Amino acid sequence: MAAVMIGVDPHKASHTAVAISVAEEPLGELRVRACAAQAERLLAWAAAWPQRIWAVEGAGGLGHLLDWQLLAAGERVLDVPPKLGARVRLLAAGDTNKNDPDDARSVAVAALRSAGVREVRPDDHAAVLKIWSKRYRDLGRTRTQVVCRLHAVLCDLVPGGVSRPIYAARAARILEQITPPDAVAAARCELAAAFLEDLRRIDAQMRDAKKKLTVAVAASGTTVTEVFGVGPVVAAIVIGAVRDVSRFPSRDHFAAYNGTAPIEVSSGPRKIYRLSRRGNRRLNHAIHMAAVTQVSHRHSDGRAYYERKLAEGKTPKEALRALKRQVSDTIFARLQADAQRAAAGTR
Repeated sequence: MAAVMIGVDPHKASHTAVAISVAEEPLGELRVRACAAQAERLLAWAAAWPQRIWAVEGAGGLGHLLDWQLLAAGERVLDVPPKLGARVRLLAAGDTNKNDPDDARSVAVAALRSAGVREVRPDDHAAVLKIWSKRYRDLGRTRTQVVCRLHAVLCDLVPGGVSRPIYAARAARILEQITPPDAVAAARCELAAAFLEDLRRIDAQMRDAKKKLTVAVAASGTTVTEVFGVGPVVAAIVIGAVRDVSRFPSRDHFAAYNGTAPIEVSSGPRKIYRLSRRGNRRLNHAIHMAAVTQVSHRHSDGRAYYERKLAEGKTPKEALRALKRQVSDTIFARLQADAQRAAAGTR
């Protein structure tokens, strides 16, 4: 362990760094403006401590560029999850009061005392998959908003509204059949037509993003797509979230990370397990979609496993949760096999 741990609380406009010793004694504090010279100023300030490690809160978020700059300068950087830093701050202060220096110090303490903090590595092909999967997800959310607004306008134009899902072609046919009786109805028709154009544009952008995502998944050479129900979108989410599967010692650790493993809340002789709401929710959703796809196809092994759990007396939700754990284990095995094949190819 280095003699000095430097915690960084990154923001869009500025970054605050606090250096502490192994005994958690404060050694220095610096606030720099987020600019082209941010890394140079931080490195010049930290030159007084040659044996140092940087700990950045949320290295995959606002601190990503700073991480890249520090790595390029030959520094060692740790990624501290925001929740971990918040827990350290709460234990230290006993309340939720916070400021940037306190946050940076909590990040440094968390990195100093937590054995499971991950070391930041340069971006690889998994980062490409993460970028395009996030783009596809954001477009999907925007599409949902546009569809909801279009549906609300059509409810004012069509008696009873529109019962079935709205697609661009169907919405166009509905608007063609409407003859506005007055200026208000005409304005609503114009608004609906504007939403329709937005929907068509977003649909085209989603198709383009999915094509790029599919090409990126194929370039990765992964076998995760061979799992039933895992297409390019799900595979991109999985690989982008996991990056290095070796950081999970076992499939149980991977299941805990993605939230498919139950949480033990036992007390005394009572052994109780509850549904986990923790973990990476994006990864959990991807596994959920794969499981739902398996259940919807009667010929799949996942459907047979699901029906077997129902026959054992489990509820549909419980059976689906059990299947999600099976999907998690299968994906983990594929990721391990991919990593081993890649390692053998680089030797």
